[in-house]
Amino acid sequence: MGWTVEVTARADRQIRKLPEAIRSVYVALAKELEEYGPYRANWSHYGKLRGKTDAYHCHLGGGRPTYVACWEIKDKAVRILEVYYVGTHENTPY
Repeated sequence: MGWTVEVTARADRQIRKLPEAIRSVYVALAKELEEYGPYRANWSHYGKLRGKTDAYHCHLGGGRPTYVACWEIKDKAVRILEVYYVGTHENTPY
């Protein structure tokens, strides 16, 4: 059984503003999150966010600017996670 990936309205707007190459990387991440869950150690700079319970992030692209995706687990039993930020590293809410 896979995971349900919800995207906040803010993150949805951010995704639409991404460069096409980074957007396609995000789509690949979203598919992996749906299929394999929130623990994606195979992605660049993947890690748990300090000070938050069950919140994670990874880099979508290197260089300048660096793009980041952040998500958190909403319900482990029902397998729901929420992507709440996709954008540049400098504006990341952590």
